[in-house]
Amino acid sequence: MIKNLQNADLFREAIFIGGAWVQAASARTLGVDDPATDRIIGSVPDCGAAETEQAIAAAADAFEGWRARAANDRSRLLEAWHALILDNVADLARIMTAEQGKPLAEAEGEIRYAATFVKWFAEEGRRSSGYDVAAPDTDRRIFVLKQPVGVSAAITPWNFPAAMITRKCAPALAAGCPVIVKPSDLTPFTALALARLAELAGFPKGVFNIVTGQPEAIGQTLTSSPAVRKLSFTGSTRVGTLLLRQCADTVKRTSMELGGNAPLIVFDDADIDLAVRSAMISKFRNAGQTCVCANRILVQDGVYDMFADRLAAAVSDLRVGPGDRDGITIGPLINDQAAAKVAEHVGDALSKGASLHASADAAGLGSRFVAPVVLTGATSAMRLASEETFGPVAPLFRFRHEDEAIAIANDTDYGLASYFYTENIRRAFRVAERLEAGMVALNTGAIAMEMAPFGGVKMSGLGREGGRAGIEEYLEPKAFHIAGLHI
Repeated sequence: MIKNLQNADLFREAIFIGGAWVQAASARTLGVDDPATDRIIGSVPDCGAAETEQAIAAAADAFEGWRARAANDRSRLLEAWHALILDNVADLARIMTAEQGKPLAEAEGEIRYAATFVKWFAEEGRRSSGYDVAAPDTDRRIFVLKQPVGVSAAITPWNFPAAMITRKCAPALAAGCPVIVKPSDLTPFTALALARLAELAGFPKGVFNIVTGQPEAIGQTLTSSPAVRKLSFTGSTRVGTLLLRQCADTVKRTSMELGGNAPLIVFDDADIDLAVRSAMISKFRNAGQTCVCANRILVQDGVYDMFADRLAAAVSDLRVGPGDRDGITIGPLINDQAAAKVAEHVGDALSKGASLHASADAAGLGSRFVAPVVLTGATSAMRLASEETFGPVAPLFRFRHEDEAIAIANDTDYGLASYFYTENIRRAFRVAERLEAGMVALNTGAIAMEMAPFGGVKMSGLGREGGRAGIEEYLEPKAFHIAGLHI
């Protein structure tokens, strides 16, 4: 159980199918631990194919009624959900910190960010109308209708357990698609709390469903079902490619937001203080456990030492500890495997010539607490140059000229996010057009917001979430031809 909840009703240890809170038919459960203490805070049903099929059936039964609702009606329910999320920010944040580890202030920020998607798509649902096309003859009209794709499944990760649900579910619901959510087995309680608030908002039975448990059986059932017409996934490229193969037999629509290896480029004409502040946001948010965090920091010769020193000073001020303590800026990593990977990357870099330029203090806190570090002298021979670290490690690579920086930045199979810093407007447009990424940021470390499309190229995925593009992923265009009008 989680302490200090104002509304204990939000803490649910059951799945939500067809408007009912139930247990797995097998009665099997999974324990969920607090990364800061390794203490079990509760358990959830360990679902398999049977429960997933029930959720699919409930969503399929709800589809015709939900799609037939006026867009305004669906939007009003989303607005009610949005209001309930904001009314319960503190409790939702406590639940998230308990199961995910991020500091409470950061968790509250995520809840508010998650709510923005619900509000945005409540409004966007009212605007998603079709259009007409100029016909070749005067006796013909061509209309393009936009209709909901159908039952949609969302498989969401542990690093943003609220925002990744609303970013997927809000556009689906606004478009008229019932949803089935499979949250990470590491962070299911935030998802279940959101489901409870959706229930209180008044969504019809079967429109919003949650199944919890290990991913294999649930994922296989979702991908093989012909009733599920859309799958949205956020997670690793390895799992994403597996899901794509599984979806092929039923020709599903898919959205895949996969791995990243984001470069952050600091040119010698950059505002260095701004670059440092932005790098801190991009690199150390959620202890570096984000798909868009700066994995490789490329700094031009002329400002390399200055940037390294100023970044080191900022990193040394970070406070590591349990997320529910005051003043903490870096919480634990999600599990021991994540902490071990970070240690391997740092050890590999140091063995190949990197230097430890700065470190925060994480002594005596436990195995999942990893000290944020700045490494200078990073090179392409190190694992952290090609692998996603997913932890609080800032490796600094030195470059001499713009072409070299672009070549290093693009030398990866991934293309999710890229960041760069310059005061030269001509360079700004040159670099933005040459970087191979779905999202490019100039002079900022913040790129995730509800009104802008979010997604990658190359091995970083397919499709977009957020913005106008987000709802189009759940709408099917139908060409309606009318002839013989003789006007």
